[in-house]
Amino acid sequence: MKAKNWRSVERPYTRSDYIHGAPHSRINKYTMGVYKEDYTHELLLMAREDMQIRDVSIESARIAADKYLSRKAGEGNYFLEIKAHPHHVLRENKMIFGAHADRLQEGMRRAFGKPVGRAAQVSSGEPVLRVLTYENWVQTAKEALELASKKLPKNYTITISRISEKKVAA
Repeated sequence: MKAKNWRSVERPYTRSDYIHGAPHSRINKYTMGVYKEDYTHELLLMAREDMQIRDVSIESARIAADKYLSRKAGEGNYFLEIKAHPHHVLRENKMIFGAHADRLQEGMRRAFGKPVGRAAQVSSGEPVLRVLTYENWVQTAKEALELASKKLPKNYTITISRISEKKVAA
């Protein structure tokens, strides 16, 4: 099947106790870097429209962003987090083409499909990746998120915000 078949958001199919043989998510880690309380800036990779993102493309974006950040900024200067979780199970009604395929196919009879992968359903304005960093590494983190967005379908925006210090009441 083509990648465009998985992009549109449909009703979520997530009840894994009813789904036999549902594949596991291919995302290895959801957080990278070192989490610290004193980060000054937060960068978010936000979706511009509703879409489904396959788990393999989220993993690819995570690896690209993490490699770029660890090489340019160093391990202790950022915290990268995946915000989109692939809960939706993708199904495919496999059809066999070629010689004598007409004997093996049933067409649309019982065409519910078998599980073939997982995807995260993301709404417009919802974050996919989040980076916490210091002020002098903001441009590097922005470049890492731009690199990661090229591994994902459709279009994204990057929002940069300063983290306000929490006031502790005495």
